[in-house]
Amino acid sequence: MRFSSLADWLRWQETLHPAGIELRLERVASVWARLFPVPGRAGTPGAFPCPVISVGGTNGKGSCVAYLEAWYQAGGYRTGAYTSPHLLRYNERIRIAGVEIADGDLCAAFARIDAARGETLLTYFEFGTLAALDLFVRAGIEVAILEVGLGGRLDAVNIIDADCALVTMIGRDHTAWLGEAPDQIAFEKAGIFRPGRPAIIGQREPPPRLRARAAEIGATIYQLGQEFDWSAQPAQWTWRGPTGSERAALPPPALRGRIQYDNAAAALCAVHCLQRRLPVPVSALRQGLHRVRLEGRFTVLPGRPTLILDVAHNAQAAAALADNLAAFPCRGRRHALFAPLADKDAVAISAALAPLIQQWHLAPAPGPRGLPGDALEAAVRVAVPAVAPLCYPDLQTGLAGAIAAAAADDLVLVFGSFVTVEAALRWRSD
Repeated sequence: MRFSSLADWLRWQETLHPAGIELRLERVASVWARLFPVPGRAGTPGAFPCPVISVGGTNGKGSCVAYLEAWYQAGGYRTGAYTSPHLLRYNERIRIAGVEIADGDLCAAFARIDAARGETLLTYFEFGTLAALDLFVRAGIEVAILEVGLGGRLDAVNIIDADCALVTMIGRDHTAWLGEAPDQIAFEKAGIFRPGRPAIIGQREPPPRLRARAAEIGATIYQLGQEFDWSAQPAQWTWRGPTGSERAALPPPALRGRIQYDNAAAALCAVHCLQRRLPVPVSALRQGLHRVRLEGRFTVLPGRPTLILDVAHNAQAAAALADNLAAFPCRGRRHALFAPLADKDAVAISAALAPLIQQWHLAPAPGPRGLPGDALEAAVRVAVPAVAPLCYPDLQTGLAGAIAAAAADDLVLVFGSFVTVEAALRWRSD
């Protein structure tokens, strides 16, 4: 084994591939085939020994994975869930039966991948994807739920042919890799669809290219607002699918916000599509909706002032965050500590929240990818010309400053990236 500690493996992976990100499938698919070389078994290109649900999109992916994981666990299935990025621990990315993978199991998987790859270079994300698939096969899971990392068509997750593919909302993000035009982005996202298999679209008005591409390849299309939908009643909601199918008297999702009904409805459509192979009773759906958890999506931490953490890092996610914030009771003023990455549209993100925020606090996000403080201040002043933001040299100072500036009845929103929420959680625990 090249390394004995997870930290050493991860440091090495970050430097192994010179590009950091390379959207191609040939390399990772070839290594996967070497890991499981028996014909007709897991390593056969595209094949997997249990049903697979792939989840792509710009926003809402993590929520959909969380719903699916909660429902299948409540239904008695041994689940494997792969998500990215993580908040506090790399182990969060790979869960078997709802439990984060242990360091030793990860190191063993990395060693197997390292031995199988030969001279093939792999990125950090490709190593993680292969590790998840390797561990899922060895654990004998009954359903795999895979979150796409970037795009879809050329993402490492797409070496597996999903039995059901779900694309959530599509917005502008990662434009350097996926392009600027919505239809161009949609084409990349649609790459996880497969002919003759369910292609679920969790957006009422997606870019036209998304549905068109699904139709071109002969996928079976289910789109929110067309083939399936949901309706709310007092303290409950109903899901309605094709051919008169229905799931009624469902409790509100434990994840906050109206957008979560769209996410839950799309995830429930995937359960519906696989119902013959993986039957889930309505009692398990209700149980999962009560139990589902996802850190960093409008996470409310108790105390005075109230502290809310959200990973929103693009304009579409910021708009959903604004809706949640507007609906959340606050007797005092709303403060926002904003710390985005340099490749995000800080102007559009701050503009989405501008009407709700009385005091802005600005700090660079931790690490080399954070937007520098002067550029962040300039962006926020473009979006909110009358703003008088309080600026801090680092996020820890900003957290302390925002909390100190807030009265007991105020609210402090900390948002802008995964690393921002990670730093806030660590600061809070200290």
